[in-house]
Amino acid sequence: MDSQRQQKIAKMLQRELGEIFRLEGKNRFGGALITVTKVTITRDLSIARVYMSLFATGGNKISIEDLRQQSREIRYTLGTRIKNQVRHIPELEFYVDDSLDYIEHIEDLLSD
Repeated sequence: MDSQRQQKIAKMLQRELGEIFRLEGKNRFGGALITVTKVTITRDLSIARVYMSLFATGGNKISIEDLRQQSREIRYTLGTRIKNQVRHIPELEFYVDDSLDYIEHIEDLLSD
C-alpha cells in the first residue's frame, strides 16, 4: 500500500514525464509516440518505476533500451522541472506496459 506522499509524487512524475516525452519526443526519439501509463515509486522515494507504451510512427523504431540509455538525460530534464517540489530526483527505471496486449488477448479468448 503506497502512502499518500508516494501517490502524489508518482502522479506528479507521470504528468511531468508525459510532458517531457510530448515536447522532446520528436527530437530525441524520432517522433515516436511515448505514453507514460503508470509510475510507482519506492518508499524511500529513490527509485521510480515508469511503465510506458511505445508506438513507433513513420518507420522509426524505438525500444525500451533506447529509453534506458537516455535515462540520465531524461532524469536531468525532469530534475529541472520538479527541483522545487522534491529534495532528491529519483532514479528512473523504464518498463514496457503490456496491459493493452493482455486486454486484447483476453478479449480474443472470450470471443472464441
